[in-house]
This record gives sequence, structure tokens and C-alpha cells, in this order.
Amino acid sequence: MPPLASGPHPDRLFPAQPETRAVARRLYEQVKDLPIISPHSHVPPAWLVDDQPFSDPASLLLVPDHYALRLLHANGAELSDLGRGPDGPLPLDEAAARKAWRILCENYHLFRGTPVKYWFDTTFADVFGIAETPSARTADALYDQIAEALTRPELRPRALFERFNISVLATTDDPLDDLAAHRALAADPTFTGRVVPTFRPDRFLELGRPDWPGLARRLGEVADVDTGSYAGYVAALENRRRYFVEHGAVSSDHSHYDAGTEPLDEADAARIYAAALRGEATTAETVSFRRHMMCETARMATEDGLVMTLHPAVRRDHDPVTLAHYGHDVGSDIPVGLELTEALRPLLARYGNHPNLHLVVFTIDESVYSRELAPMAGYYRSLYVGVPWWFIDAPEAIRRFRGAVTETAGFYRTSGFIDDTRAFLSIPTRHDMSRRLDAGYLAELVTQHRLTEEEAAQTAHDLVATIPAKVFKL
Repeated sequence: MPPLASGPHPDRLFPAQPETRAVARRLYEQVKDLPIISPHSHVPPAWLVDDQPFSDPASLLLVPDHYALRLLHANGAELSDLGRGPDGPLPLDEAAARKAWRILCENYHLFRGTPVKYWFDTTFADVFGIAETPSARTADALYDQIAEALTRPELRPRALFERFNISVLATTDDPLDDLAAHRALAADPTFTGRVVPTFRPDRFLELGRPDWPGLARRLGEVADVDTGSYAGYVAALENRRRYFVEHGAVSSDHSHYDAGTEPLDEADAARIYAAALRGEATTAETVSFRRHMMCETARMATEDGLVMTLHPAVRRDHDPVTLAHYGHDVGSDIPVGLELTEALRPLLARYGNHPNLHLVVFTIDESVYSRELAPMAGYYRSLYVGVPWWFIDAPEAIRRFRGAVTETAGFYRTSGFIDDTRAFLSIPTRHDMSRRLDAGYLAELVTQHRLTEEEAAQTAHDLVATIPAKVFKL
């Protein structure tokens, strides 16, 4: 396999038509170096607290990345050989790390045409100065080159945070977390970045989980509230939300099977809650309770100011065998169809125009963009359309998103790019991809004489800086 001539092409992702490409280049030049706002990620804050060198290329670039794992698994690779165990990523010795890395390189052709290859190629070039294509022939040499680079001070987590020009990084955190890593960063005068927690209560809202009664008790212990009653449970969630706000949180994050928000009256909510503590609630009751709690979450957001992000319609852990052997987040989460207009109506009827609610809805069901999300965001003051994430933070999907949403909701009812990444080194790559694609989309509008270039340049800037800062209350 031939080497890349000189890394990724400077005009990558721009329109092919020469006049439009020239406009896209000019627009991109005005935003390419702006600071990154990453309002939704899964980067462990402890990496920045400890600031230790990353251990090896596979553990850093491959093992946490479910995008890469899923396609390798589909083509025959064993997840155990890719560094995954029952409780998540495994600590790898050099032999195991080299084996996982070799599997990636030997199968690199599988990623052609996918955003994964784009992210890897750009990261290899921009972070490590690598212009050679991974293959069976180059696997060991590339491993050695990256492993050596990871020993240098400029490739430690804090140095990369500064090099990537990240102005805000939001992590994803469990309500029981004491946020010690966030406190340590905030108290450290040598760290000047802004890293904020995100309140992720999903497992505490799903009363059908076998471990839910224990979770409810533990929530009460951490909040110092008796969760033996529904009222105590709600008070405990409110307590933990306040704790997160006190430690810098700006948003809560929610992902459930559907987007239902139908409220219950308090007596019914209390009855179902008590039944769930006894292990006697039916499936229908637990679903009704969770939908009720989504409306309650919006109510809480109007009071404490946390932005509410909602990304439903994923069948988590579709493969039960993989779940049993390797746990969560290895690539077997599969999208399902979604209905939003009726599902969100109860919440929006109460809080859709509330001045203190920002509700960001993003989904991987593309069919709802133009039919449901854009029209609702074009009316309700509190609702913003989240920019593509996960399966569809890919070039063609982002282009489709802009085309589907903009004509009804414009640019300013969207959220700014959401990278949702577990792969720290891909953050600048993903945001750069978004900036290039938006420059290309805006350039099309300019060459069609629908926008002036000055209007397009202002919009490009706002998509990167102004809009995400406003939507996420930064």
C-alpha cells in the first residue's frame, strides 16, 4: 500500500467546483484556528489531573474508540484481542498492545470511505507527523514511532489540551461522582483550561434495571436524602444537580430508548416508585415513570439553569453475548426509529418557551430533521437542534443535516458541533471536519447568490464560537 504523499489534502471536504471551493477556502481560513468548544465528550478528567504520558498507541487510539472496534469486530477480529475486557478497556502489556495495533493496521482498508479513516489519517499527520498508510508492512514501525512520540512532554494530556486550543471541554459524569478530578483541576494554578462536568442520570431514571433499587439507595446516601419515597428521590436528584452546578457543570445529558415526556400526577409517580423499590413495577410502569422524569428534568432545568441535552433512539448493547463478555461501549449500539413531535409535546407545552430552559435534541434518525426537529426549533424558544454526533458525525451526514435543517430553522437554532468522543486525540480532527463542511455549505450559498460572502463569514464564525457559547450558556 503506497504512502500518503504528504498527509491529508489541504482542500479535503471542500466542494469540487473551483469557484465554490475558492470561497470555501476563504471562509475556512477565518475559522480554522478559533478555539474549540467541546460541550459533550467522554474524555476522563483524570487524564488532565495526572498528566501522565499515554501508555501505548493501541490504548490511546484504538481501544476506547467504539467506531473502530465495531467495524474490526464485524470483519472477524476478537474484542479480547483489541484490548477489551468485561469491565471495559484492559491494561495492555507491550505484546498485547502491539497485537491490537497490528490488527488495526492489517485491516486499515476496511475504513475506506468512513469518517474513522479520515480521523485517523488527520490525527496521524497533525499530531505525529505520520504520512504513511497503516498496513501489515508498516504496523510495527508506526507503533514504534507513535510510542516514542508519546514519551515526549509535548504529547502529554495538558500539553495537547493547549495545543488543540480547547477553550471548554465538558466531560460526562455519573450523579454519584464526587467530581474530585474537576475540583483538582479548578484548584490547580498551573492548569488554565476550562473542564466542566456533565450530569448524566440515565441509570437512575430507568426503574426497570435490576440494580435500580440499590442505585436509588446509593443516590440517597450521596445526597444525604432519604430516597425511600418518591419525594426524597426527586430531592436527591435536585441535590446532586446543584452539586454539579457548584462544580462548574453547564448541562445534563440524557439518552433513552424513546423521547417520551408525558407527566404523571404525583400520586401515580409515588405509587410506581414504591413498587419499583419492591421490585414489583411492570415494564409499562417503569417506561411511564421515565417519561415523567424527563418532564421533571426539564422542570429542574428551569430552576437550576442546566442545559438539557437529549439524544434518544438507540438500542444499547444490541448483542447480548458481547454485553455479557465485554460490557458496554464496544460498538453494538444500534439506531432505532424515532417520533418527536408528539413525544416532546408535553414537555414543550410546559417549558418550550421558558426563558431559563435550553433543550438540545440531537439524534441519529435523520428522518426527523426536516419533518419534526427543524419545525419545532423554528418555533419553540427553548429548543435547539443538536448538530450530528456518533454514527453520523460524518461528512455526507453533516451535509444532509445542514440541508434538512437550515431552510426551516436557520443556523442559529442549532447547537454548534457536538463531537461526543472518547478518543481525545480526535477532538481537533472532528471539529476541523465540521468547520470545513460548514465552510463548504456556506460557500454553496454564496455562489448561488443566497448569501454575501460577508454574511457567510459571520455565520461561519458564529457556528464555531457564538452559537455553542450561547446554547450551552458558556
